[in-house]
Amino acid sequence: MKENPKKAPHKGEGHRKRLRDRFLQSGLDGFHDYEVIELLLTLGMPRRDCKEAAKAALNRFKTLQGVLDASPADLCLVPGIGPVNLLGIKLVPAVSRRYLQQRLEGKKALTNSRELFDYLNHTIRDKKRECFVAIYLDAKNRVIADEILFTGTISASAVYPREVVGAALAHAAAAVIFAHNHPSGDPAPSPDDMAITRRLAQACGVMGITVHEHLIIGTEGYFSFADHGHMARINAAVDSL
Repeated sequence: MKENPKKAPHKGEGHRKRLRDRFLQSGLDGFHDYEVIELLLTLGMPRRDCKEAAKAALNRFKTLQGVLDASPADLCLVPGIGPVNLLGIKLVPAVSRRYLQQRLEGKKALTNSRELFDYLNHTIRDKKRECFVAIYLDAKNRVIADEILFTGTISASAVYPREVVGAALAHAAAAVIFAHNHPSGDPAPSPDDMAITRRLAQACGVMGITVHEHLIIGTEGYFSFADHGHMARINAAVDSL
């Protein structure tokens, strides 16, 4: 009986193996952004050359971050990318967000600010609309949960103190941290940001809930109301009422 000839390796198989071996040996050090995208594409298409598709995606969305943040519909407009092989591109950021979230839960948020900022960066920094996030803390300032409460327009988010307080009570929170993003990239607070922080602190204070922080996240960094002394002054004013 005649044996079937050995199947020829597909185009790029050796290159793909080298990429994987490089990553397993030293992480992403030395990788070009298109090579990172290529590696992600191979998770959904293990037997297809993805280099040109990766380069086309980077050309279209300009940066690795742009590719990772692109919608599935927009990614499918890139030649060589379809519903199957975009799996890795969308899966990895989602896994990263969950990983950071689970690292936060149960920890003292006020002594783990770097982990908090890292999580918020992945969650809201690059959203095209303003998103308002509440992080709920127990009596020992450990993270209970977090959620995006409001999503606004490109320039503003409508934040309703009654709904914020209701959500905090539903989580049995003793304290909260607020955060929102500035799609403009500049994290400096606006007069509206200052006003809503005061309103939220007053509304929460009536129910015995402390507001520890309000973070504004932008592509140029972040602004901390607590670090700049605003929360201390706001909370002192609430206590005097």
